[in-house]
Amino acid sequence: MTPGSIAEQDNAPHRPDIGEGWYEVLENEFRAPYFARLKAFLQGELATRTVYPRGRDIFNAFKHTPFHSVRVVIIGQDPYHGPGQAHGLCFSVPAGIPIPPSLNNIFAEISRDLGTPRPVSRDLSGWADQGVLLLNATLTVRAAEAGSHQKQGWETFTDAVIKAVSDRHEGIVFLLWGSYAQQKESLIDTSRHYVLKAPHPSPLSAHRGFIGSGHFGQVNELLAARGQSPIIWAT
Repeated sequence: MTPGSIAEQDNAPHRPDIGEGWYEVLENEFRAPYFARLKAFLQGELATRTVYPRGRDIFNAFKHTPFHSVRVVIIGQDPYHGPGQAHGLCFSVPAGIPIPPSLNNIFAEISRDLGTPRPVSRDLSGWADQGVLLLNATLTVRAAEAGSHQKQGWETFTDAVIKAVSDRHEGIVFLLWGSYAQQKESLIDTSRHYVLKAPHPSPLSAHRGFIGSGHFGQVNELLAARGQSPIIWAT
């Protein structure tokens, strides 16, 4: 998918390049009027602004984690808005990019919780490939302007993603870090899934309960209780 291609798909006869199994459950969203408006907005942004991530990376979370493979969901808010940072996976940055503060605290908690060395790779594709859906609520952002693509339709789309996972799966572990992510709990059937909540891992709140939450070990215990393999967090 080339930069801007999501905005060019308004009348495209082919499916969006979103990854295995996702189009089938989200087809109504792609055909909805709000999604047409979102594409028009993006087209205007791409004509005059720098937008992150690159077009081919917008749906990276879905490409790395096929719908049938989802086991864990981590919900972020916005893509990073600095050069080279955003690549479609929440909290993740590509190799060679300095580690953001929130991800640094996530790695610190992994090491504390599991008694392992800190993860080496700040590219979290290895988690996504194991069934961890790394979902931002908003999938694009204007360069250097945090939150600039909020309330344009992405949240409607990603709410539908969360609800589809909740409705069509059993025993998914949802990690809701911070008040924004915790608002998404209303979309989750908590009688069929696990919800673990903690403060956001940002430096402003990590030491109010994210550090010490033990979420990474708890996820693996919950997966093991369902006969599933653990997530290898220290990749």
